[in-house]
Amino acid sequence: MPTSEQLLAELKLLHPKLIDLSLGRIERLLGKLGDPHKRLPPVIHIAGTNGKGSVTALLKAMLEAAGKRVHVYTSPHLIRFHERIQLAGDHGRSRDIGEYDLVDVLMRTRAVNDGDDITQFEITTAAAFLAFSEHPADVLILEVGLGGRLDATNVVQRPILTVLTPISMDHAEKLGATLPLISAEKAGILKQGVPAVVSAQAPEAMAVIEAVAARLNARLVSWGQHFDAFEQGGRLVVQREDELLDLPKPALVGRHQIGNAGTAVAAARELRGFDLGQRAIECGLLDVRWPARMQRLDTGPLPMLLKPDAELWLDGGHNPAAGQVLAQTLADIEEKSSKPLYLIVGMMGLKDAAGFLAPFRGLARHVITVPIPGAHEAPYLPDRLAAVAVGAGLVAEEAAGIEAALKRADTLHSGPKRILICGSLYLAGHVLSLQSGVVQQSN
Repeated sequence: MPTSEQLLAELKLLHPKLIDLSLGRIERLLGKLGDPHKRLPPVIHIAGTNGKGSVTALLKAMLEAAGKRVHVYTSPHLIRFHERIQLAGDHGRSRDIGEYDLVDVLMRTRAVNDGDDITQFEITTAAAFLAFSEHPADVLILEVGLGGRLDATNVVQRPILTVLTPISMDHAEKLGATLPLISAEKAGILKQGVPAVVSAQAPEAMAVIEAVAARLNARLVSWGQHFDAFEQGGRLVVQREDELLDLPKPALVGRHQIGNAGTAVAAARELRGFDLGQRAIECGLLDVRWPARMQRLDTGPLPMLLKPDAELWLDGGHNPAAGQVLAQTLADIEEKSSKPLYLIVGMMGLKDAAGFLAPFRGLARHVITVPIPGAHEAPYLPDRLAAVAVGAGLVAEEAAGIEAALKRADTLHSGPKRILICGSLYLAGHVLSLQSGVVQQSN
């Protein structure tokens, strides 16, 4: 029997492009599979540029704290493909799909597809729907892969709730060159008569969302109009039209997580019949886990390369909006505990590297650029990325890899220091694979 890695490599060859946004191919395949996407538990569909992973993790934690069985679909994975398909447990938290179950649904989906033209994301999404349809759960949190309107997840026609996290410029080559065009693609997950929770948005993005919602008669629950969230006295305060919730701050680090937590709480309160009371929401905020989002690396082989007084952080942020919130987060940490900041950065070649790095000007003392091993598309070469950093007003140099970059950063300052590895989820997955000793699977 083949392994999942062998099957995934084979499925990648069924289409000449890694990404080719369309619904026709997956709809055809799902029809041959008996339409498993029509036999799913109630679906919460989440799209956005930044924050959708955090909102997904927060909602999952809240639902599980209320005793609900939760399926979760996310992408990309960090270390193993299995992370993308989380199956609800009979008791307690969901778990990554096991190798046997993953191979089973991939083989059945491959057999039914019978060599037809389809992207790897589309056929694996179909396989995920098959797995979700055959395992009992109370709810499925379904995260969009790319965009929304033509994303393979958008075959689900009657979600119980949709969520739009902050929308900004990213993937312009696939979604459109302007924020209104990208917003229209993201808002493509809104459905006739289905309520939608909407995070804080730029005015031009919000105008597009409101127009799409009006056409579909989809009730919007919007940041700044129907709910708000802010930090007060070390607590998270969420204000809705009919209630004020005094809650613990989320376990996720960063000022931007206040907004993500507020969106998740608003979504939780919109879920009719799920009995998500304040206690479940509080437990979810405290128990949430989401790797590679301002994750502190305290133990393991990589921190061991540094002097004991060095801090090591990891984040997968990779677009200008992420650069802004990361810089703000590091500035907030700097206010509480002053240490020189060093960045280790690797990025995919189509990303706006200058836009991502610019917010760190005046904050980061030094940038070290690295390659991204096993990247599914061309990443920035370290020398070119270093040149971009210099052009953005930063001091930069290149290194051969993560270990070399860490050792170099440790020599640049003899005292306590703060190091952030960032710029790509694929790089973050590589870092976590080095930490765990597990070989990273290709995305």
